[in-house]
Amino acid sequence: MKRTCLKVRCVTQLSEPSTTSRTHRLVMPIVAVGVLLSGFDLFIVNVALPDLARDIEVGQLADLSWILNAYTVAFAALLIPAGRASDRLGAKRAFLTGLSVFVIASALCAASPDLGLLVAARVVQAAGAAIMIPASLGLLLATTAPERRGGAVRLWAGLGGVGAALGPVIGGVLVQVDWRWVFLVNVPVGVVAIVVGWRALPHVPGHDGPPPRLGGSLLLVATVAAAVSALVNGPEWGWGSVTTLGFGLGSVVGAALVTASIVRGRDPIVDVGVLRAPAFASSTVTLLVFHVAFGAMLLSVVLWMQGRWDFSALQAGLAIAPGPLLVPFVAVLAGRLASTIDARLLVLLGSATFAAGIATWAAFVDPGSSYAATLLPGMVLTGVGVGLVVPSSMARGTAHLPAHRFSTGSAVLSTARQIGIALGVAVLVAVLGSSPDADTFVTAWWVTAVIAVAAGLTSSVRSTP
Repeated sequence: MKRTCLKVRCVTQLSEPSTTSRTHRLVMPIVAVGVLLSGFDLFIVNVALPDLARDIEVGQLADLSWILNAYTVAFAALLIPAGRASDRLGAKRAFLTGLSVFVIASALCAASPDLGLLVAARVVQAAGAAIMIPASLGLLLATTAPERRGGAVRLWAGLGGVGAALGPVIGGVLVQVDWRWVFLVNVPVGVVAIVVGWRALPHVPGHDGPPPRLGGSLLLVATVAAAVSALVNGPEWGWGSVTTLGFGLGSVVGAALVTASIVRGRDPIVDVGVLRAPAFASSTVTLLVFHVAFGAMLLSVVLWMQGRWDFSALQAGLAIAPGPLLVPFVAVLAGRLASTIDARLLVLLGSATFAAGIATWAAFVDPGSSYAATLLPGMVLTGVGVGLVVPSSMARGTAHLPAHRFSTGSAVLSTARQIGIALGVAVLVAVLGSSPDADTFVTAWWVTAVIAVAAGLTSSVRSTP
């Protein structure tokens, strides 16, 4: 009997490496579909906004921005409980469930006849993405050897650059037919990924723990929505008005209550142990601040090209593509440099490069300038900056997470990114106002560059080793 058990143990040990390698090869391409679809819906919708606004008759930029912010705010608020659910139920089941919800909601977005129903469908779409994204990284981390996880996370994060590059181009092509196709394109791709994933993805067992509570998440979504509402509508309501101040105060009180519930609550939305993992807290702050700059940058350049230079959606998409196309290549390079250069230095360098790209727009872009001479160089610099900052921060933040908190930890980092994008859009709308001219764009770009520099400085804070 002992001899038989010994043989079984030996066979298992010999077969594990090949099984892990084969599993890893299957996981990455399937996970990539979910990550890319989620990213597409941020970048595709940006270039579709002008056509969408004309079709459903939305004239105010503040109202239109909720097509973007309803997605990012709901996504941000639901990521953490979805990550906890993924850790508890199993990453495969959570990933396929989230992808299914996302596909159904995409069809609802395409069928929406007005702004209200479109925003509601975007919230459902965000819920699907919130379930899918933490589970995708949880699957990847659970099926990758510890020594290779840093590279896998950088590749996962670099997929966002691919989505940013292809999204505007694909969106520009689809908008030529009808803006509704920017949502419908998700349906066939998502269905194929669900079928293949159900058959091919490995089972990753869940871990015992209490089910996630939605109270903290609802408080988080109310807090972010209040802050975004105050920033977006401040110019119209008046910065000193009772309404603006009330929303601003509500966001501050909400942030304090969320923090208190995490530190002192019996079952907080985030386990304090996750926040105490080495480099996790500082990486979260870096990603939050950097994505404020990123969200403002992305929308500002679309509004400039389509509003001031009269670019079509396709022209704007092609013009945006060069920067994001660099992200995965820079991410790979950053991974190779990480063994010899401190990740904090890579993040600081990336933030400075990103800020320099935005500063070139503020200094040289005007209604009479050319794309190639003024906007393109800055686009390239922002792409390099994103490729250095985001993958390095994600890898640094997930490096010391315990196995039973892979999805929860990645959800916190992704939440920081989404909140940052929502706040970035809100900040941009607040600076541009209802009738932006060339001077207000210059101001917005300088503000964005300063925020990017601040993101780099947050990375210099030392974490517990």
